[in-house]
Amino acid sequence: METHTLPVPGATLTYDVRGDLGPGVRPLVLIGSPMDASGFGTLATYFTDRTVVTYDPRNTGRSERDDPTAPVTAAQHADDLRALLDALGSEPVDLFASSGGAVNALWLVASHPDAVATLVAHEPPLAALLPDREAIAAVTADMVATYEARGQGPAMAKFITLVMYRGVVPPTYLDQPEPDPAHFGLPTEDDGSRDDPMMTNMRGGGTDELPDLDAVAAAPTRVLVAVGEESATSTTDGELAGRAAYAVAERLGRDPVVFPSHHAGFLGGEFGQTGDPERFAPRLREVLSEA
Repeated sequence: METHTLPVPGATLTYDVRGDLGPGVRPLVLIGSPMDASGFGTLATYFTDRTVVTYDPRNTGRSERDDPTAPVTAAQHADDLRALLDALGSEPVDLFASSGGAVNALWLVASHPDAVATLVAHEPPLAALLPDREAIAAVTADMVATYEARGQGPAMAKFITLVMYRGVVPPTYLDQPEPDPAHFGLPTEDDGSRDDPMMTNMRGGGTDELPDLDAVAAAPTRVLVAVGEESATSTTDGELAGRAAYAVAERLGRDPVVFPSHHAGFLGGEFGQTGDPERFAPRLREVLSEA
């Protein structure tokens, strides 16, 4: 594995290449957001026959920003991804993108449809497509306000509680008691910092702004919207990211592709979370080979 840095406007990205790049090579790029490259360590081991590229989004992991407290938009992340793909100098890539990374990848395909051959967008949490979008928007606004006023621990406790909630978010959701950060192993005291990668994404619009999905549908890129079998079964039943995957697939006029496990199904112990990578990786290989 070789590690490289790439200067982009306002930031320096760090990325890793496992294998060779060159003419005729179609890399498999694995991305998340705000999760960095370390989250793909297990999944990458299942693709040693391919060149695999991972990276740390701006303000995450080893990547840096001129102002680590400034909001980051999905459009900025998409521009960073385009710069990364240009730096690889390869053929159009296969791209597996999870969570916020899937949102960023959809923005990338909308604006640069020639850069990606196949996109597997795994559970993009585009809440703006859901029937309870207004309630979710109120919850996320409260979350950002909590971050601004009280710091990372209380805000992330609210984030985790929201993404674990199953079903339609009711208008009365914010009437419930606030979650205890200590319950999730999060700090209860405010250290004064405001550079948390998740919260800088949320402050940049998070999942409230939509990419041009008409452009995505019209792109030559083969776009598959993936959802974990344990995550959701429709736009109204299950966790937010899984429900949103059904909504994105419906908006693009196609059926979602069901994957093993849940939102973290490809993890093999990274961050203390374990999905089912032994089944997840073959499923990813299967859908990529169907092109």
